[in-house]
Amino acid sequence: MSSAELQLAYRDCRRIAAEHGRTYFLATRLLEPERRPAVHALYAFARMVDDIVDDGTAATRAEHSAAQLDRIEHELRGRLAHAPGAGGADRILLAVSDTIARYDIAPEHFWVFLDSMRMDIPGGPQYRDRYPTMDALREYMRGSAAAIGLQLLPVLGTVVPIAEAEPAAAALGEAFQLTNFLRDIAEDLDRGRIYLPADELAAFGVDEELLKHCNDTGRTDPRVRRALAHLIAVNRGIYRRAIPGIDLLTPRVRPAIRTAATLYGAILDEIERSDYAVFTRRATVPQHRRLRVAAREFAFAETR
Repeated sequence: MSSAELQLAYRDCRRIAAEHGRTYFLATRLLEPERRPAVHALYAFARMVDDIVDDGTAATRAEHSAAQLDRIEHELRGRLAHAPGAGGADRILLAVSDTIARYDIAPEHFWVFLDSMRMDIPGGPQYRDRYPTMDALREYMRGSAAAIGLQLLPVLGTVVPIAEAEPAAAALGEAFQLTNFLRDIAEDLDRGRIYLPADELAAFGVDEELLKHCNDTGRTDPRVRRALAHLIAVNRGIYRRAIPGIDLLTPRVRPAIRTAATLYGAILDEIERSDYAVFTRRATVPQHRRLRVAAREFAFAETR
């Protein structure tokens, strides 16, 4: 592997992060330049896998998606083991394997992530498209979200042993993921998936039929509003558990992670501001607010 090949690989990852992860990319700009490529590589890897899974709707495509995930895991394991000829020419895998080695990230976080992604592929033995309880959903998020936080932790650096910072990092990943689920209810329903716990919805009189009716009509039933208000409160509770962990990170990276946490949490504000119109619009934080939050965190960091 040449230095030029590696630079091209990281450049591709940066482009993917800039195109698809606006909030994430903006927060990354607050990091020291030497850390940014690794964060872009981790984002691009997760995005690549997510795109493969989202394409696996029909049976034939699902089978192809499962095969692709198996190939990705095989190639990544080969690269990490320095197996001769392993890895093919995939630039994202080239960048992420370099990041894993460079920052000594535990490979188990990637295998757990891939296992959770297999839960999204129809027809597979691990497939799940409904979650009866929050505990069941959290088991999925352990791989789909908490593992992402744990992958990032060695890149960001800590002022305590990494093991002490891991619970908060995992919680922040879970908080981000639940925010996505609340924002993307309509999109997930269109894919035949519900990523909200059925028992907590049922406590407010909400079932799958009612969610589909809201999605078909574009109107948020009052029972759904109450359920969403409850789940937003639960989500904010996870953020409250996670935020103190930011102080366990290397001081220079804290503004970036605070920015990401603030902006992701602000998506919940936007859902409320729209009167829970999650079936007709995708809640986004306005550009001016994103820039204001980032500028504030950067200015605060410069004074310390």
